[in-house]
Amino acid sequence: MSDLTELFGPEPEDKAAGMRRVLHVVRRLPRHLLRGPILLYRYSLSAFMGRQCRYLPSCSEYAADAILRHGALAGGVMATARICRCNPWGGHGYDPVPDRLPTDARWSRPWRYGAWRMPKGDGEGGIRSS
Repeated sequence: MSDLTELFGPEPEDKAAGMRRVLHVVRRLPRHLLRGPILLYRYSLSAFMGRQCRYLPSCSEYAADAILRHGALAGGVMATARICRCNPWGGHGYDPVPDRLPTDARWSRPWRYGAWRMPKGDGEGGIRSS
């Protein structure tokens, strides 16, 4: 019985509070499951290949931050777009995860979450305007 208390905390006073806690955990589960392969890459394969990312933050840091900040779908698409931009003909420089999602992005059009090309006119680096 004490093991369950350690995992889930004390039993809530009402059933609604307990249900909200369970739903909160279930909603955040995909984010944490997607972070697993990112962390595995960062602490294993990346160490052997060398840390030579063209962007700041690195692509693995960007992916983990985007998924935690914007969820599994939007963050995953943002991370995929960033990895696609990371090539010899792509951009470089400071490219943080945006604070807000693009206004034209919807779950039915997930490709709108990612910036697939660096914005024109930014010169060096790729600071995106939100």
